[in-house]
Amino acid sequence: MVGEEGAFVLGWDEVLTEEELSVTLKVLCMSEEEFKEYKEQDGWEDDSEEEESSTLSNEALSRLKTPCKKLLYDSVLLTLQSYGSDLKAEQDLLNNKEVYEKLSRREQQALHVRYGQKRILHQLLELVR
Repeated sequence: MVGEEGAFVLGWDEVLTEEELSVTLKVLCMSEEEFKEYKEQDGWEDDSEEEESSTLSNEALSRLKTPCKKLLYDSVLLTLQSYGSDLKAEQDLLNNKEVYEKLSRREQQALHVRYGQKRILHQLLELVR
């Protein structure tokens, strides 16, 4: 369901791998009975109402059902814990011009990427609180 990398792609305004995340959340939040029915039907049949609401914009993420929000929230926390530093540490490093300039170009680029990733993850935490 998630693909080879086992990750979802998030942007500032929406989930870029919305179909994968939507299906994954639905399956992981199903009761055992619902999952059995899902397996028997080989997934969901074409349900246009479901499709229309599956676009996972930031607004839609904030309206998810509580179990899905909790699952996303806990997943984001685990992802943030996998980083070696927190968002504030990255911000402090970016703001410390003397230290920042001592970093190689590659280290500076990596810092910007990590900082951007963490900002998106923190934004997602706020949306699914």
